[in-house]
Amino acid sequence: SLAGAVARWRQEGHIAVWLHIPILQSRFAAAAASQGFTFHHAEQGSSTLTLWLGEEPSRLPGYATHQVGVAGAVLDESTGKVLVVQDRNKTRNAWKFPGGLSNPGEDIGDTAVREVFEETGIKSEFKSILSIRQQHKHPGAFGKSDMYIICRLQPSSFTISFCQQECLRCEWMDLDELARTKHATPITSHVAKLLLYGYQEGFDKIDITMREFPAVYTGLFYKLYHRELPESYRNIT
Repeated sequence: SLAGAVARWRQEGHIAVWLHIPILQSRFAAAAASQGFTFHHAEQGSSTLTLWLGEEPSRLPGYATHQVGVAGAVLDESTGKVLVVQDRNKTRNAWKFPGGLSNPGEDIGDTAVREVFEETGIKSEFKSILSIRQQHKHPGAFGKSDMYIICRLQPSSFTISFCQQECLRCEWMDLDELARTKHATPITSHVAKLLLYGYQEGFDKIDITMREFPAVYTGLFYKLYHRELPESYRNIT
């Protein structure tokens, strides 16, 4: 029985138990709760419960509390125009950069490139991160925290074929106009000014670039985003 197993785990010195319950066996959650288990998280096909057996307060990590949204500021440097959209389902038809939620296991730059293509039909290449917004108790994230990242992208195609289910309008707009218009979301307006500064004075002044490094876990890698480091400092040993 579960009660007997919990007693045995305590005697053996275990301090925590993770219990994964498939959705078709959800009836077992009630039995687990009667033994002190609590929900940790749920996914499409299962839920995970935990039981802390230690004497001190639980040290088990909480489940993910953030969602990550990514947008792409696609700038055509030859014309000074930037790609913008208006969402179809928003009450205020304000200009913004195309974007959406990052998929599990998807890199930030890949999300920006994918979302831009899905919404506008424009192909592009990731160049840098421009800004990161952090917002807590986000209504669109079930009250959790939200990270919204805007990337600088370089276009490799220019003919717009936008998704009419998601977008009301889509166009190439003069960057200077986007920086000045009152018909853009506040974050779009601010990042447009930042992008205009980089366009006129040099992107090295605004870019947060990416480098990949091996993780401490064998076979895994991570991406580190930071301001560009001069070569003389990169080569310090």
